[in-house]
Amino acid sequence: MSRSTTTRTLVFPTESSTSYVELVPQKPLNLAAFTLCMRVATELSGEREVILFAYRTRDYDELNVWRELDGRLSFYLSGDGVFFQVPQLGALETHLCATWDSKSGAAALFLDGKRSVTKIYKKGHTIQPEGTVLLGQDPDSYLGDFDENQSFVGEISDVNMWDQALSDSMVHNVFWGHRVPRPNVFDWETTQFKIHGQVEVINREL
Repeated sequence: MSRSTTTRTLVFPTESSTSYVELVPQKPLNLAAFTLCMRVATELSGEREVILFAYRTRDYDELNVWRELDGRLSFYLSGDGVFFQVPQLGALETHLCATWDSKSGAAALFLDGKRSVTKIYKKGHTIQPEGTVLLGQDPDSYLGDFDENQSFVGEISDVNMWDQALSDSMVHNVFWGHRVPRPNVFDWETTQFKIHGQVEVINREL
């Protein structure tokens, strides 16, 4: 009989301006490239912005991942964003990855291992350290000014981040649960987080 494994899942049950999770990184987010992956499910629909991941320093939104009003997915690096017309998120869990490399400017999304079109975005940019990563809220100031109409409602799990743009085959392997190379910014198996407000941590058997 095979041995079962469990994963931690964060459940955000209702719209809120007070519920969020702070993630503690393994290393400073001083990044010239990244791959960010998570498993996400939400029943939020219609014309509503939904924050999926927020990294803010005292002065800037350094890296935010959004579902836009029109359902597109996007991410923003200290200013204007890059947008992707991809299948919309829903109540069935989606494995979502964003990749970006400063040297080429290549940016892409992966949904359940399938790759989007490549966009050229923020070539030569560097993400700055000394900020805070939040799930569930978009801070319009440093750790404050939350808007419940942008808050996340649903489930998020398996949040992993690398300081490089993983190859297509590596992202596909991550989708299937293989953790090679090991995440070195956030590793969901070991990442520490701080719960604020009404967020439940469920240990789910895989």
